[in-house]
Amino acid sequence: MNNLIAYSFKEWLTDQLYFLGGLVYLTRDCLREGFKKPHNTKLLVEQIYQVGYRSFPLVLVTSGAIGMVMALQFGYGLEKFGGKPYVPRLVASTILREIGPMFTSLMFAARVGAGIASEIGSMVVTQQIDAIRALGSSPIKKIVIPRVLACLIVLPLLAAMANVIGNLGGLVVGSLELNIDAQFYYRRIIETSNIKDYMSGFGKTFFFALFIAIPSCYFGLNVKNGTQEVGVATRKAVVTSSLLILIGDFFLAKIFWVLEKWL
Repeated sequence: MNNLIAYSFKEWLTDQLYFLGGLVYLTRDCLREGFKKPHNTKLLVEQIYQVGYRSFPLVLVTSGAIGMVMALQFGYGLEKFGGKPYVPRLVASTILREIGPMFTSLMFAARVGAGIASEIGSMVVTQQIDAIRALGSSPIKKIVIPRVLACLIVLPLLAAMANVIGNLGGLVVGSLELNIDAQFYYRRIIETSNIKDYMSGFGKTFFFALFIAIPSCYFGLNVKNGTQEVGVATRKAVVTSSLLILIGDFFLAKIFWVLEKWL
C-alpha cells in the first residue's frame, strides 16, 4: 500500500514538473516569436472580439450580482451596530481590491480558457497545426500569441468595467433595500476610494490573464489522442487556470501591500 502511494505521488510530481516545464518553454517561445515581424493585427483584433465583447454580458451579470449581495450582507450585518454608513466604503474597497478582478478572472477562465483549449485542441486533432508548420509558419505566432495578447488587453478592461458595475449594484441595493441615500452612497465611494485600491486590483489582472491564456494554450497544443482528449484538455485548462488565479491572488495581494508601504 505504501509503495502504491509513493508511486502515485511520484507520478503526480513528475506530471506537475513536466507541466511547469512546458509552461516555461511555451512562455519563452511566445516572447521569442512575439518580437518577430510581421505582426498579424487582424488575428489579434478577431481574438479581442471573441474573448472580450462576448464575455461582457457574463461579467455584467456576475459583477452586478456580487455588488448587490455584498451591500446586502454588509448592510444587515452592520445595521445592529449602527454601521450602515460604512457600507459604501467596505463594498467599494472589497470590490476594487479583490472581488471584482478575481471573480471577473474566474468567469473569464471558465469561458475563454475553455474556449481556447478546445479550439486549439481541435486544430491539433484535425492536423491544422501541422498544416501551419508545413506552410513554413509558426503556430506560436499565428495561434498562441494573438490569444495571449487578447487576454492581456481584454481582461483588465473587463475588470475595470466590473468594478464600476459592482459598485453600481451596491448603490442600488443600498438605496432601495438599506435606505441609504443614493447621493451619500456615491459620495462616500468617491471620498474613501483611492488610486491604491484601484491599482491593487487592476494590476493583478495582467497576471491573471497570463494564468488563463498560457495554460489553456499549453493544454490545447498537447492534445494527442483524438477528439476524446479535447474535453480532458478543456477541463484541465479551466481547473488549472482557476487554481492559479486563487493561489496567485494571495501572493500578488502580499506583493502589492509591500509596494504600497514603500510608495
